Amino acid sequence: MTYAVFTTGGQQFKAEPGRTVQVPLLPAEPGKTVTFDHVLLVSDGKKVHAGQPLVRGAKVTAEVVRHGKGKKIRIFRFARRAGYRRKAGHRQDFTEIKIQDVKVG
Repeated sequence: MTYAVFTTGGQQFKAEPGRTVQVPLLPAEPGKTVTFDHVLLVSDGKKVHAGQPLVRGAKVTAEVVRHGKGKKIRIFRFARRAGYRRKAGHRQDFTEIKIQDVKVG
């Protein structure tokens, strides 16, 4: 089983061919292909290659499926005995990608 761990938007994701992953918003249109070259770890099914910090020559190729917004995150700020209460929230933008290929360096 081939897989890789790559980073984008300050977060790490596990990529396997055929798997769909939600990553932070990318500036790419649906249907376009994106390549991630910040690969931290790659496995070709037999051997695991760990980078220091990156694996040289390793790439993850994916197709952009859609853009969207995640579930609402609620934020509540509170200061006891001060009468201070604030309730807010937001929905984080994401890009859904389908992993096409994992190349070992």
